[in-house]
Amino acid sequence: MQAARDEAQRPRLVVGIVVDQLRTDYIEYLQSYFTERGFKRLMKDGAYMRDVDFKVRGLDGASATAMLYTGAYPSNTGVASAMIFDPQTKKTQPALSDPKTMGNFTNDSYSPENIRLSTLSDEIAVDGLALSSIYSFAADPQTAIIMSGHAGSGACWINDNTGNWATTTYYKNLPAPVSARNYSSPVASRLDTMQWKPSMPIDKFPGLPQQKKIYPFRHMFPRSDREVYSRFNASPMGNTEVTDVAIECLRQMKIGSNGNAIDMLNLGYTLAPYKYVTDGDFRAELTDAYMRLDGQLGRLFEAIDKYVGAENAVIWLSSTGYFDDAVVEDKKYKIPGGEFSIKRAESLLNSYLSALHGNADYVDAFRDSHLYLNHKILEDKKLDVSDVVADARSFLTKMSGVSDAFTLYDILSPSTPEEESLRLSVDPKKGGDIIVTFNPGWTVIDDVNYPVTQHPVRETPVLTPAFITGGGVKPQTISTPIEAVSLAPTISSILRIRSPNGAASKPILLNN
Repeated sequence: MQAARDEAQRPRLVVGIVVDQLRTDYIEYLQSYFTERGFKRLMKDGAYMRDVDFKVRGLDGASATAMLYTGAYPSNTGVASAMIFDPQTKKTQPALSDPKTMGNFTNDSYSPENIRLSTLSDEIAVDGLALSSIYSFAADPQTAIIMSGHAGSGACWINDNTGNWATTTYYKNLPAPVSARNYSSPVASRLDTMQWKPSMPIDKFPGLPQQKKIYPFRHMFPRSDREVYSRFNASPMGNTEVTDVAIECLRQMKIGSNGNAIDMLNLGYTLAPYKYVTDGDFRAELTDAYMRLDGQLGRLFEAIDKYVGAENAVIWLSSTGYFDDAVVEDKKYKIPGGEFSIKRAESLLNSYLSALHGNADYVDAFRDSHLYLNHKILEDKKLDVSDVVADARSFLTKMSGVSDAFTLYDILSPSTPEEESLRLSVDPKKGGDIIVTFNPGWTVIDDVNYPVTQHPVRETPVLTPAFITGGGVKPQTISTPIEAVSLAPTISSILRIRSPNGAASKPILLNN
């Protein structure tokens, strides 16, 4: 009888929400501007964790989402960053790129094959004997695929070339409501009528200096702009589109009403600084984006209540644990810094190593702070790899703009907190021979590839939150740090299923 009661109490739906760059201080500062249905509901009805610690360096949306869904660190997940350099092809490509698959409503090819561990979605599928409906919706393709995992039913994202909802042939076809939306109400048909302006009078926005309240922002989405869909996806309009599709699938596909199997709905939102502002100051847009997302969460939660029932759902939401507010500073402020040219660094290092070991192209590539040496040349010249790596590291640390340089050996045998953080961050199978860190205030110029890109360096440690409601979790606020890798095991414990197979932490002890 007890087993029957436990089975009856199992939720019918688990909802996973990842909000890129969500900050605790913004949520708490803007509380009085939120409705009762969105963030406030999460803060009052379940566990509110104010300080989720990801412990790693160089996080982005893909690596953080992989951490959240596998319960493991980037060194093990197979997704150490969104873009990965392949020493074999000498190309940088998305971490989940898979030429064996085809895109549906896109020319891009993705699959979860490169995720090395099981995910929370996979374990739900195993628990349901493959009867669970598991779908993910996000603007970003890799976020959607990570959330659906290997065994999910579908992962859908917004194609940044056409605005259509897209998927990969690794999964089933697009869900019928999503496919119908591509034909009946595509984003492209609505762009010219869209504009993003403040959702309330700009002079009522809290925390803005007076000069930001004179001219309210206004962003348009003209189809003539080659980056229009990237701008759309980075704006609150992209978040709204994700919510619209998720609610329609809840309504039409009866997700959460699948017999005894637990279904899963995953959503990816963004609260990243809107880098398309003209003056580099995105505070007004960011404040408005928080208030607008609060409304979207309210719509989503009301739909869950209506179609599944609040008592039948477990909802968890997490930030991605970082905040990228770096912009190239105007020189009039005289903030110390400079420009670090990747092309120049490669050339100088090659010249230095040639002087020591004979003329050759020793540097294979310098990508995203990882320096790769040409091991074939080292082998042909019968050079000791560790000696050449040590020479390269010594040279790099003396270059202007470089804070430090770490060899892969340093990272795999850490002796300092910084090396330990890198050990958790760097995938030894894909990482470079040397990992370089740069001084804040400097701008790293990747002028090897076209188009040339700029990466301002800025350290912005912030508190980032997570929430869990439903499943018997009582209202509570936790201010002590919580490890990000403990969230997946905690949700697994609430659902009474296995944790992902590479989980690095025990579940959090919550008041149930």
